[in-house]
Amino acid sequence: MEISANTQALAYLVSAVLFIFALKGLTHPSSARQGNYLGMLGMLIAIVATLAGSEVTSYGFIIAGVVAGALIGGVLAARVQMTAMPQLVAALHSFVGMAAVLVAIGTFLNRQAADTLNAVLMGELSAGIVIGAITFSGSVVAFGKLQGLISGAPVRFAGQHHLNALMGVLTLALAVHFAMTGSMTSLIVMTLLAFILGFTLIIPIGGADMPVIISMLNSYSGWAAAATGFTLHNNLLIIVGALVGFSGAILSYIMCRAMNRSILNVVFGGFGSETGGQESAGAVAADKGVKSASVEDAIYWMDDANRVIVIPGYGMAVAQAQHALKEMMELLEAKNVEVRFAIHPVAGRMPGHMNVLLAEADIPYDHVLEMDEINPEFASTDVALVVGANDVVNPAAKTDSSSPIYGMPILEAGKARHVYFLKRSMRPGYSGVDNLLFYQDNVSLIFGDAKDTIEGMVTALKGGGH
Repeated sequence: MEISANTQALAYLVSAVLFIFALKGLTHPSSARQGNYLGMLGMLIAIVATLAGSEVTSYGFIIAGVVAGALIGGVLAARVQMTAMPQLVAALHSFVGMAAVLVAIGTFLNRQAADTLNAVLMGELSAGIVIGAITFSGSVVAFGKLQGLISGAPVRFAGQHHLNALMGVLTLALAVHFAMTGSMTSLIVMTLLAFILGFTLIIPIGGADMPVIISMLNSYSGWAAAATGFTLHNNLLIIVGALVGFSGAILSYIMCRAMNRSILNVVFGGFGSETGGQESAGAVAADKGVKSASVEDAIYWMDDANRVIVIPGYGMAVAQAQHALKEMMELLEAKNVEVRFAIHPVAGRMPGHMNVLLAEADIPYDHVLEMDEINPEFASTDVALVVGANDVVNPAAKTDSSSPIYGMPILEAGKARHVYFLKRSMRPGYSGVDNLLFYQDNVSLIFGDAKDTIEGMVTALKGGGH
C-alpha cells in the first residue's frame, strides 16, 4: 500500500512529537519507561510511513536488512550486561557514523552517474562524510577503552594538538574542494583524514572523562543523522538528528559543569593518569596505611544508625550488587534506619548508569538523590557505604591541586561519622588517581566482591545484627 506525500508528512510529524515527548520522559527515572515506549511508538510509525512512501520501489534488500538487524539487535539486547551498556552505546554510535558515510558516498556515486549533482547536495554530502567518519572512528576508540581493549589512560604525544588542528583544517579544505568540484581524490583523502581525526581526537581522553565523551559522540551521531536526512530529503531524519545532536551536546555541557571542567578541556586536554613531578598528596597519605574492616564491623554501626547513605559506582555494576542492596535497604528500614542512595552525575561509565541499575532492582525513586541534594546530609549521617565508587568520592578533587581531577565536585562521603568502602583491591579508579579517602581516620575498607559482601551484610542483619 502506497501513501501520499501529505499522509507521510503527517505521520512524520506525529513521530517527531512522540520523540520529543520521549526525550522529556527520559529526564526522570519515574517517567523513563513511558518515554521509551513513546520513542518506540514514534519509530514504528516512522518506519511504516517510510516503507509505504513512493520513494520505496523494492523491498528485497530492505526486508533482508530489517531481519538481519532485528536478529542481531535481539541477541545483543538479550545478552548484554548492564556493565557493558556504555560500550554497546559507543558501538551503536559508530554504526550511525558509518551509515552516514556510506549513504553520502552512495548518493554521490548514483547522482554522479545520473548527472544530477548540485552545489547544495555536494555540501550536504561533505558534511555527512566528515561528521560520520569522525563519529565512527571516535566511537570505535571509545568502545575499545570501555571494553578494556585499549588502555583507559590518555595517549599523548608531542605536537598532538597541532597535528589535530592541521588535519582538521585540511579536512575542511578538502570538503570544500569536493563540494565545488566533485573530485574523487578529494573525497577519498577527506574521508581518510576524517577517520584518522576521529581516532586522534579520542585517544588523549582518559577513562574518567568517558561518560562525557559517550554523550558527545551521541551528539555527533545526531548531527551525522541530520546530514543524512538532508541528503535523502527526509524531514523526519533531519528532526531526529537535530534532537539527538542538541540533547547530546546539552547533556555533555551539564556533565562538564558537574565536573567543573570545560568541554574544550575534556575534548582537547586529555585526563585520567597520574602526573609527574613532586610526590603527590596520595603518595604521602599512602604511608599512613589503610584500615580494613569486616562485614560485622559495618553492621555493628549500621544496625544502630539513624541514617545510612549508599554511594554506588561501577564496582556495584560489575558485581551486580543492586538487588542485594535492595534487600539490605529493606532490612535496615525495618529497623527504622533511613537509607538513601547518592548519585554523582558521572558515576559509572555513562550518564544515568547507576540510576538504571537501582531502578532495575526496584529501589524507590525517592530514595535516590543527586549530588547537590544529598551532599548537605553527609555531615549528619552515621554510615556512608561506598559500593565500588572511587573518583566521585575522592577528596583529592578538593585538596590536591596536582591531581588531574582537581576541581571536580564530589560526593562528600568523608563527612559521615563512619565510612565503609567496598573494594576488590587497592587499585585506583578509572581515572588512575589514588583515592585520599582511603586514609581518613573514619574510613575502613572491606575487601572482596561487592555482591558477596552485601549479601553477608544481609545475612548478618537477618541474624539480628549485633
